[in-house]
Amino acid sequence: MATEHKDVRQHILDTGKRVIVGKGFSAVGLSEILGAAKVPKGSFYHYFKSKESFGEALLQDYFTDYNQRLQSVLTDRSRTAAARLMTYWQCWQETQEGDDLTGKCLVVKLSAEVSDLSEIMREALKHGTENLLAQLSACIAEGIQDGSLSADLIPEHSALALYELWLGATLLTKLRRDSSALDQAMLTTLRLLQLSDADMASH
Repeated sequence: MATEHKDVRQHILDTGKRVIVGKGFSAVGLSEILGAAKVPKGSFYHYFKSKESFGEALLQDYFTDYNQRLQSVLTDRSRTAAARLMTYWQCWQETQEGDDLTGKCLVVKLSAEVSDLSEIMREALKHGTENLLAQLSACIAEGIQDGSLSADLIPEHSALALYELWLGATLLTKLRRDSSALDQAMLTTLRLLQLSDADMASH
């Protein structure tokens, strides 16, 4: 029974994410989520108190999955920390340039929309991004230790600057409908980390 409960709840979250990442949170009614998931309203309220609590759970689930995937990239000790970081940004660029909605960034999609509307969703976004930044910062610190990154870097500052850069570039990509902003973000990332294409080849 516990497995069935988890499966139905996860199915609603997965389906809701696909709908919301395309249209936004406010524009999607509960009936559209229920119709896409093919579950009755009573089942939805069995798992979530409200649409807002569903939004909170959606973000928590998104960040749990995202941070697990991020950790698998950033803790691969067979490669230098610099190479791991650049793999992360390359994956970011590929997913945000592509047409597959499942890989789109919910932070970019929802932050401006829900932060003024829902405190619990704002907190979920804040907590999720803080965990993400902590992983990036730890990898940069490791890069300083293994010599693949400059000792001049301050891990926390560099992680925040890079994350803000890529969030902004992703937003501009949505506006421009081309890859120019993400291409520039990649070049700026190399400069901020004091890396070159030759450095990356050697790593």
